[in-house]
Amino acid sequence: MLTLNNTTLAYTIGVVTLVILGIALIAALSDQKKQLFSAIKELQRTQHRLEKSEKATRKVAYKLKEVNLSLEDKVANRTAQLAQANEAIHRLNQRLQSENQRMETELDLLRQMQQMILPKPRELKAIEALDIAGFMEPADEVGGDYYDVLSDEGVVTIGIGDVTGHGLESGILMVMIQTAIRTLKEVKEISPDRFLDIINRTIYQNVQRMDSMKNLTLSILNYADQQLSITGQHEEVIVMRANGQIERIDTLDLGFPIGLVDQIDEFIGHVCVQLNRGDGVVLYTDGITEASDMDNKLYGLDQLCQVLGQNWHHSVDTVKQAVIDDLRRHVGTQQVFDDITLVVIKQR
Repeated sequence: MLTLNNTTLAYTIGVVTLVILGIALIAALSDQKKQLFSAIKELQRTQHRLEKSEKATRKVAYKLKEVNLSLEDKVANRTAQLAQANEAIHRLNQRLQSENQRMETELDLLRQMQQMILPKPRELKAIEALDIAGFMEPADEVGGDYYDVLSDEGVVTIGIGDVTGHGLESGILMVMIQTAIRTLKEVKEISPDRFLDIINRTIYQNVQRMDSMKNLTLSILNYADQQLSITGQHEEVIVMRANGQIERIDTLDLGFPIGLVDQIDEFIGHVCVQLNRGDGVVLYTDGITEASDMDNKLYGLDQLCQVLGQNWHHSVDTVKQAVIDDLRRHVGTQQVFDDITLVVIKQR
């Protein structure tokens, strides 16, 4: 009986042990299953995140592709626009070069015309009572300075003027002045007042027609039998006496700028000067007196008179050259911005 009970007990213990082991195994497997499921879920979440990231990456890549295509289109359009602009600039440059060449040709023709109508040395030497030397040098291709010497039946008419500015318009106005004065000389207009008034009205009408703001200073000198009459507003007239004395005549009250208003007759006056042997006058434009050196010091009227006084005993050509040489020494390497005109006249 005891043996049976022991056997039953052992069997029961074995069964219970197996049951416990089975339960433990089931519990262990259940825990591993949970861990496995958890790992699988984590993998699923990771896969989902990766899929979302891949979609976002594809979306960004698509956007980048769109931007790239848009940039390529814009670059292509801008390149085409630049090519068109370059072509337009090239055509414009060609037109400008052509226009510049045309203007240079016109200016050169006008410059040649101005030089052609200046008094020739042989004309000046043919004047018996006076020794005359003239010099003109434009600052640009075309100058606005004017001077002329006309002789007819013992009366010598000398004109000197300065058109405002320089260039094409000034050069054209200078030619107009020369033509008007020569015409009045040919029709033997002898009244200095009427002479200057007619010139002013002629130039004023042309300036208005040109729609220009140009005008000029102008003095007219008439010489006969050692008497010199001065009319018109310009720079001071320098009277040189044979004994070295220097007189300066202010022309401010002898006229009015030509072409500025239509009537100037009430402003016109004149001064008479007696010239004896060795006496003379010197005419000039402000391109001489206002020429500056590198320190912006003007040449000035006093310096001009000093050089004239030192050289007046020489010939008019020597006096003229002495002034020009001294002026060039003063200016040095400084650029000259205005036309230079000088006329030296001496009674024989």
